[in-house]
Amino acid sequence: MPRKIILDCDPGHDDAIAMMLALASPELEVLGITTSYGNVSLERTTRNALVVQEVLGTSVGVYPGADRPLVRERISAELVHGLSGLEGPNLPQPRQRPQDKHAVHFIIESVLAHPGEVTLVPVGPLTNLALALRLEPRLGPAIREIVLMGGSIDLGNYSPSAEFNILCDPHAAKIVFQAGIPLVMMGLNLTHQTPATPERVARFRALGTRAGAFTADLLEFFQIHHRQRYGFAGAPIHDACAVAYLLRPELFKTGHYHVEIEANEGLAFGRTVCDYWRVTGKAPNCEVGLHIDTDRFYDLLVERIGTYG
Repeated sequence: MPRKIILDCDPGHDDAIAMMLALASPELEVLGITTSYGNVSLERTTRNALVVQEVLGTSVGVYPGADRPLVRERISAELVHGLSGLEGPNLPQPRQRPQDKHAVHFIIESVLAHPGEVTLVPVGPLTNLALALRLEPRLGPAIREIVLMGGSIDLGNYSPSAEFNILCDPHAAKIVFQAGIPLVMMGLNLTHQTPATPERVARFRALGTRAGAFTADLLEFFQIHHRQRYGFAGAPIHDACAVAYLLRPELFKTGHYHVEIEANEGLAFGRTVCDYWRVTGKAPNCEVGLHIDTDRFYDLLVERIGTYG
């Protein structure tokens, strides 16, 4: 049976590609797509989730959620993703409308309707999940697993110490990491291994489809920031790594570690502190991505995106 998932996202170029991969994969049953603030405002991320489905011809329900963090002031990433959050392609007007139900209520109701069966795949700030866990005490034990894109065991990107998704709401991340739910973290130390080089982008364009051209256009814009900031040969497709892990876990090398979130203001605010050398004596609470087979990851993306017209 397909694995039931909820994709919680803030589209975003790499979120869009994660959506495309999830919706194209028969191994997954996407119960819904929940959105939050993050790369851009909630209004824009929600619209972008609908835009992506307009391109694909899919119609999974989109549920808007949190429009701000629990405590800190909102940050965003227009510098990376542009004002719309999906700069690069010509964006169609979506015909589908967002659902009236709030993302937090959708997550709670979906998980409790299928206890032990639903995997949550958050690839943006963790605010929706933290709110759901606080609102419904029965939720945590009923979640099958959380597979997230966020954090890093080494360097940050939005700050020297912290990755953007976690830095958006470190207090929410702390709630999620302390919840005792099986947890997999795909952080920057892994996702930066997946640059969309010109040769890889050309594979998507060579599909000769609307979805293939859309993906190539996304990546050609997304690479601008990554070339300028990091000198990368292309943009990493961060968020799709979380979805790919559900489909092809054999592409990943992981390790089981204790990870804590630094939620105190300062230079390390938002850092995912990984006890890599096991010096604290604390029990591991997180499966951490360490290495990905990048060529096979792109083979999977091209194959699945190639199924769209």
